[in-house]
Amino acid sequence: MFTGIIEDLGKVKEIITEGENIHLTISSAISQELKIDQSVAHNGVCLTVVALESDTYTVTAIQETLDKTNLGHLKVGDIVNLERAMILGARLDGHIVQGHVDQVGTCIDIMDENGSWRFTFSYDESLGNVTIEKGSITINGVSLTVVDSKPGILSVAIIPYTYEHTGFNSFKKGTIVNLEFDVIGKYVKRLTSGY
Repeated sequence: MFTGIIEDLGKVKEIITEGENIHLTISSAISQELKIDQSVAHNGVCLTVVALESDTYTVTAIQETLDKTNLGHLKVGDIVNLERAMILGARLDGHIVQGHVDQVGTCIDIMDENGSWRFTFSYDESLGNVTIEKGSITINGVSLTVVDSKPGILSVAIIPYTYEHTGFNSFKKGTIVNLEFDVIGKYVKRLTSGY
């Protein structure tokens, strides 16, 4: 389980394809603190550390993960948001994030709001995911509050700190992002379906 509070930015150093899987080697300031079998969220995708070097580590993404996320679009040199799994009993600064991406979305608008930015994303509403205004959403692993919510469209406001310390500063129109919808909202929707 994660919180959506990004710890560090990692840089993709190597991508190796093996069958339908890809092995991503990442350099990061937290690399030396990791261990084999540890879970780390990469742009919101929970992946297991499978190899360690002095300043890099490697994780593997299978086809199911590549089909549902933006990890298959990564290139060497790209930056990814990183978060280690939360420690039970620690403060939950973001919201409950599972690291299980529901679907991808596309950035369709970026507005500079004189001290913050409003990012708008579209997503395939036929997959049944929903948002509510002032509800939680995870975008590329970042815990955020939904500002505007319409079927298939959501927007979030980004403060300067988040803009500077996450991958949001590299987004442009057309950027594909990972979306994890609020787990409580998903359970409520499932329980009320058919009523």
